Amino acid sequence: MKFWGLITLVFILALAGFFLFLREARVIQISTQENESSTTGAVLANVPLDTLVTPEAAEEKPDLPPAGKNSFGDLGYQTQLSNPPAVIKGIYVTGWTAGSEKRINALVELIDKTEVNAIVIDIKDYSGFISYDINDSQFESAGALKELRILKPNLLIKKLHDHGIYAIARVSVFQDSILAKAHPEWALKNKTTGELWRDRKSLAWMDPASKEVWDYNVALAKDALGRGFDEVNFDYIRFPSDGNLQEIEYPYWDGLREKHLAMRDFFKYLRENLGEAKISADLFGLVTVAIDDLGIGQKLEDALLYFDFVAPMVYPSHYANGVFGFASPATHPYEIVHNSILGAITKIKNFEFGIPGDSSSTVNNSGTLPAIKIREARAKLRPWLQDFDLGADYDAEKIRAQMRGSDEAGGSGWMLWDPKNIYTREALNLETQ
Repeated sequence: MKFWGLITLVFILALAGFFLFLREARVIQISTQENESSTTGAVLANVPLDTLVTPEAAEEKPDLPPAGKNSFGDLGYQTQLSNPPAVIKGIYVTGWTAGSEKRINALVELIDKTEVNAIVIDIKDYSGFISYDINDSQFESAGALKELRILKPNLLIKKLHDHGIYAIARVSVFQDSILAKAHPEWALKNKTTGELWRDRKSLAWMDPASKEVWDYNVALAKDALGRGFDEVNFDYIRFPSDGNLQEIEYPYWDGLREKHLAMRDFFKYLRENLGEAKISADLFGLVTVAIDDLGIGQKLEDALLYFDFVAPMVYPSHYANGVFGFASPATHPYEIVHNSILGAITKIKNFEFGIPGDSSSTVNNSGTLPAIKIREARAKLRPWLQDFDLGADYDAEKIRAQMRGSDEAGGSGWMLWDPKNIYTREALNLETQ
């Protein structure tokens, strides 16, 4: 009953137009005025952009060689870890950080001495640039290889594996200004101007229903796995959430098929094309308790069948005041994460037994997913947690509180996010503990 009380609270807050989401230190807003399809409602928060942590490149940028040559003295392709960690505890790094020998060595030293056993590396970030050179003409012709950050990706993977570190390649999928410029026929358009549609950050988006875009990202994932990355993590696997949504013209999505079904088609396509490779999905934190797709096509249930790990972004600072009864969620890291993961665990249990989560559920009476398939749900919960200051000073105590909140609610490991890639050593248990 306590859980359903929390769900009721979520509805009340949603009707008031609450809930804050941030990703990569940029405000994401879902407004009921802009998107009437979201019954969970809006994310309305006026957070000045200059108060937020912003992603920073490494201080040391490598000299950029000509793209497409593959002659940087790199090693051959590596094999994946033969004995990967049973529970992943990871940290995120940008492509710039991964390409800086000084910074990556410092992070490897941190991992060697603490409980951390994995690292998440941008191989295509929100810009659309790919971090390392690839001998594939589609990426070169798209202009995605003009800002290389990691000159020797195979050597990097070997270094990580030599230290027993699980290497995860992060791919930002549908937010991709580079690909949109190269292939505007696959991208969202502005109905009025006919130009590329852009969100509030002036970033362009690809149509989430475009198979051509799916294939582009699948090709990148296959390359990463072939090089020896142990897992591919997919982010921005959703419809846009901010900007003038009413002005969007979709070249592929017909506007009739529910958004979450379009996303589920993509999830299924990933699994079919990547076989038994380890893949994970980054989802908005509210998928753990929401009964709809948040207006962006994300439902926890849709990801369960096709991913090995689902990573809800349950950063306490990203929830509006009043959530779960807390006036200042950022100052209650344990409770926010614990309640969120409990909500997700309940959803997973219901899903496994074929109990619908809403009126248009993945497991509705249309029989779109038979019960035997539902019970094959494979995904584990591995949330993103915050290691950056926003809403409160996130010291070691608050970071550990998030970890405990997830573990005690039934989460399976975690990944820490800091756009600056500077992690709090005191929050990490020693390797021997």
